[in-house]
Amino acid sequence: METQVELIRPVVALVIWSLVMWLWMYATRLPAIAAMKMKLDPEAPVGAQMSQLPAKVRWKADNYNHLMEQPTVFYAAVLCLAFLGASTETNIYAAWAYVGLRVTHSLVQALVNKIELRFALFFLSNIPLAILVFNAASKAYS
Repeated sequence: METQVELIRPVVALVIWSLVMWLWMYATRLPAIAAMKMKLDPEAPVGAQMSQLPAKVRWKADNYNHLMEQPTVFYAAVLCLAFLGASTETNIYAAWAYVGLRVTHSLVQALVNKIELRFALFFLSNIPLAILVFNAASKAYS
């Protein structure tokens, strides 16, 4: 049971990080909306009003959205591995590597948004993710 907990910890860590980004997004977005005296219009096309906010404010929201996309594959793979009793050192290290790379990606996007660096981090994060998915599929179909 302890090894399953070790594999679940990176999942919990990434969920916590997602909430940190959610708070950061609103901590920057709400003051920016107030400073611009923006009147929120429910009839405006999706994203039209938020596109008026300064880029440094939008970067946090963009990253929060990214954390709701590809990490869903991470969550599914890791939970499958834990459920299947495949909480190996390799899977635990791969899960933490994925989380570390995604947190680093978030910080780069939210603070400087250097696209080349973001892409490199995103690309690298796919390596431990692929390992986790491959190991989950191997265990599920063996």
